[in-house]
Amino acid sequence: MSEVFSNKVNMLKALAILLVVSGHLEFSLLGMFTPYSFQIALFFFISGYLFKDKYLDDVGTFVLRRVNSLLVPYFLYNLFYLVVTIIVAKFTGKFWGMDISLKNFFITPFLNGHQFDLSCPLWFVTQLFMTLMVFLFLFRGLKKIKDSRYFHLIVFGLVGVSAIPLSKVISMTPIALVVIRTMFSLLFVYLGYYYRHFVEDKIDIFTPKWAGAVIVLQAILWLFNRDYSPVQGIGLSYVLVWARFDQQLIVPIITAITGIWASLFVIKLLYPYIKDIKFLRLVGENTYHIMANHLLVMYILTVIFLKINGISIEEKNSHDIYWIYNPVQNTYFYFVVTVVVSTYIGVLIKKVHSLFKKQAEV
Repeated sequence: MSEVFSNKVNMLKALAILLVVSGHLEFSLLGMFTPYSFQIALFFFISGYLFKDKYLDDVGTFVLRRVNSLLVPYFLYNLFYLVVTIIVAKFTGKFWGMDISLKNFFITPFLNGHQFDLSCPLWFVTQLFMTLMVFLFLFRGLKKIKDSRYFHLIVFGLVGVSAIPLSKVISMTPIALVVIRTMFSLLFVYLGYYYRHFVEDKIDIFTPKWAGAVIVLQAILWLFNRDYSPVQGIGLSYVLVWARFDQQLIVPIITAITGIWASLFVIKLLYPYIKDIKFLRLVGENTYHIMANHLLVMYILTVIFLKINGISIEEKNSHDIYWIYNPVQNTYFYFVVTVVVSTYIGVLIKKVHSLFKKQAEV
């Protein structure tokens, strides 16, 4: 993997996690593209973009690497947030999570990932692991049936598009929830793979005509946007973790694709100017740790604001985990501090891990 390629992917990952954090603060970094309308799909897209064909014949290596890179740190964080949640409950009187049990520690992460509120964004990690496992074996099977990119695109397209209507006609049991999320995300993993292999260096999709078409399409999609009137539904945004797609059937797919295009376009446009910004590189290298810790940082900031203003912690306890103090004034302060602190938490964790690894090798 070339240094330029790696750095471009890193910048795309940085943008993706910044979109997640800004979404949890209920604002969008990309204007017409609303929070929750594409950022999770973008992460699946990046995973497909980075998928290597060699793993189709080396399943064992792929599974082992994904276990080590996704599940091992996940359950270490799960243990950490179990302890943190207990400590917070002792001092505030509120337990931010589900009851403590073996099921909620080992099984719930693969069902909804909300066993602890402070780490609930990590639901994506276990879902990504399951999606990549299904993608690997499904892709292997499809290649044996017919080694045609168009055939594969049609199959993955049908699987992804079918997830939304299926979610409306079946009982949403925990297992059904996993099935719907996996079906939806499989499409974007394959689109990432397809883009890298058959589009990126062969078709220029960032011409003025393409840009104009996407802007017009997004403007049309905005007609369906009801995010500013919650009683009417969730509009362009969808909540994949709970398979909530409002009354839409195809809009979530389209707006996810337009959002991914916009993200790729932004990186292509800005890369010459941001490629040497060290902090953005660190953000891209620590997306896992930012995903894991940004709600904790936001929680601590809220507690500090409440303390400074002489307000009881009960104010925070009466809201959900995403509630912040005085969002009109403080949202962007939260965003900057949260991104900086959670990024350097990741940097510190990696340094400590590297230190222990070196000592173990001595």
